[in-house]
This record gives sequence, C-alpha cells and structure tokens, in this order.
Amino acid sequence: MLNRIDPLEVQTASAKRPRRCPWRWVAFLALLLSSPAIDAKAEDQINFGIDWRAEAEYGGYYQALAKGFYAKHGLKVTIREGGPQVNHMQLLMAGRLDFNLGGGRAVEFVQQNLPYVAIAAIFQKDPAVLIAHPGQGNDSFAALKGKPIEIAADARQSWWRFLAAKYGYTDAQTKLYTFNMAPFLADKALVQQGYLGSEPFLIKEKGGFDPVVLLVADGGFRGYSNIITTGRKIVTERPGLVQRFIDASLEGWYSYLYDDPGPANRAIKLANPEMSDALLAYGRRVLKEHGIVDSGDALTSGIGAMTPARWAEYYNGMVGVGVYPAGLDIDRAFLTTFVNKRVGIELKK
Repeated sequence: MLNRIDPLEVQTASAKRPRRCPWRWVAFLALLLSSPAIDAKAEDQINFGIDWRAEAEYGGYYQALAKGFYAKHGLKVTIREGGPQVNHMQLLMAGRLDFNLGGGRAVEFVQQNLPYVAIAAIFQKDPAVLIAHPGQGNDSFAALKGKPIEIAADARQSWWRFLAAKYGYTDAQTKLYTFNMAPFLADKALVQQGYLGSEPFLIKEKGGFDPVVLLVADGGFRGYSNIITTGRKIVTERPGLVQRFIDASLEGWYSYLYDDPGPANRAIKLANPEMSDALLAYGRRVLKEHGIVDSGDALTSGIGAMTPARWAEYYNGMVGVGVYPAGLDIDRAFLTTFVNKRVGIELKK
C-alpha cells in the first residue's frame, strides 16, 4: 500500500452493536451471513493505478468512487494517479497495486511469461490522435507522409508502427514529442501526437484555432485502450472481488457518460487541481462523440467488452509491423470472464 491518503477514499462505516435476537432466528441469520450478498458487504481495500493524472478519461472510476458504486459492492478503493515518473506496472508486480491500467502490455505478459492478464477494455477505441494546423493540407493520414511529426517514445512501439506501415511513414520524418506544445504552436508545418480529450482543447485555448484532429482508431488501428489488468493470483483466489471491482467500475462509467458527471468532476479536480470545468466538459463530450467508450461490442455486450477476435486482430496487425513476434498464445493475454455481461447498461439514458 502507498502512504498517500486519498481524500476521496470510501470510508468504512462504523460498526453497530448487534441486537439480541430470539434463538429461533439464529439458524436463519447464520444462513444469511454465509451468503455472497452479505459477504460482499465486507469492505475490501483496493489500490487501483491509472496511467496519468486525473482527467475526464478516467471519469468513470472517479464517478464510481464519488457516487458510492465501489462502496455498494463492498470495496474501499484508492485511485493512484500515474504520470511520466510513475511506473505502475512495477507497482503492480511489487504487490502495491491490485489493479492497473496496463494498456496493450497484455500481449507482453504472454511474451515475457508474466502472471498478469487483461480483464476489461474500457476504451473500444484508442483516443490517441495526430494533430495538425488547419490550411496546411495535413487533413488526412495519407497526407502526412513525409511531414515532420512529433511522436513520443512509447507511441513509436505501438500505434505509430501500424500507421507507418499503412501510410508509408518513416522514422526519419519524426521528432521526439516531449509533451510540450510550444514547438507545434510556433511551426505551422509541424504535426504532433496528442490525446483526444486534452491537446486539441489546449491548442485551441493557447493558440486560438481549431486544429485538425486525426483519431488513430479512424486510421485503422484496432487496439483497445484504458485496459484494466491484474494478477492471475487474485483472479484465481478472489474472483468475486475482481467481479465486484469490474462491475462497480462499469456502473461508474455509465453514470459518468449518461448521468450527471458532477460528482466525478469534483473528485478529479481535488486529485488534479490543474483540471478546469471547461476541459473536463470537453473531455467527456469527445469521449461520447467519438464512441471511445461506448461503441462496437460495448453497444451490445456493455462497456468494458472484449472479444478473442478483436484481440487476435490487434495482435496479428502488430505482428505484421514487427512489434510482436508471431506464434504467441494470444488467448493467454486476456480473460472475458468478468465482462460482456451488460453490467450497468440500465443506467444508460
């Protein structure tokens, strides 16, 4: 467990002194106490790592925390923010996190024979984008061939490889993206990567113009994103706890997208004071407009949906561009045990 106390942790309810009851009810109470519904009320402490600072892209988890969905499922959840200096995968491996947003690393779990697995894919579309200046002819993926593009190191080993192979890009046209938008704002010919819910808004705010935004998923990239991963040990030994965490998270996502997002937004701003109401509203809006969370299989199977066919399509595409070796047992990378059950879909309005 990490030492930082999250002000939004669900607090354990004070224990109440049991009333004296007639003996004829003892057997009945013993039966109730052994039932799963009663067992679920025991608060299990969960540390959950997100892969960046708190923002709208994690709104469903903060909604589940702020509106009591985790508490309803007997969980006391602490959300641990990520960032450029935080390696949550190491914390998961060290046992300091119970669940983590592990992204496409699920394939690496198989490749390196690590005892971890993907259990839910909250984003049906990867929200990574390429951003260009308007009026420069860079308004399609094909048009970016040979153009200078800022790409971060991690993206060079994932969706960039796919786009490069499909559209004829080369590493020679790339520069290192350091999460500083100043070079882009100063150079109309420059293209940069970004995140759908962040950089386009900030560019409009700082630069005074609406940039061209190309969603890598629209370019054909089929990777899931916002993928919840955990250890196989907890899946084997405590599947009920895993199911409760996933169910509460999915309910939180439906509530955040289709109900009042205010509880989550207030929680996000407490965790990350740099977040503004306008940026949070923008981030939630584009998640909905582009079907990042609720599209594809999620429309019928519920948010968090995963399928073997989709995982195989992603893996085979990455094998084709040299990211992963052929011959891995891709089915070991994920479990659909805890999703595809339409949990929370009744909250959709």
